[in-house]
Amino acid sequence: QVQLVESGGGLVQPGGSLRLSCAASGNIFGDDVMGWYRQPAGKQRELVAQITSGGSTWIESDVKGRFTISRDNARNTVSLQMYSLKPEDTAVYYCNVWRTASDGSNINYWGQGTQVTVSS
Repeated sequence: QVQLVESGGGLVQPGGSLRLSCAASGNIFGDDVMGWYRQPAGKQRELVAQITSGGSTWIESDVKGRFTISRDNARNTVSLQMYSLKPEDTAVYYCNVWRTASDGSNINYWGQGTQVTVSS
């Protein structure tokens, strides 16, 4: 089992910055992919960024160049640094750990979510 706890959300003005952090406890494996999703009110959850233990990253096109993801394997943490925030970035942001089980099935672990609101 994996437990994820996010921190760092809040209210920020357009053009501002925020850093989200997620601490994972439990069994984190080297093949686990860590990442961030977001869910705007009334919309589906969407993937924002992912990072492997080797440092390979994937960033969603709408936030590429504004968001960066990083990971500390020793501490089992993942962070999302967000710059130049826009009102459309407003959402609940969820930390995620994704792994593939031995039978090939996907296993996802989720944090409780942290609200990010971009508004003047």
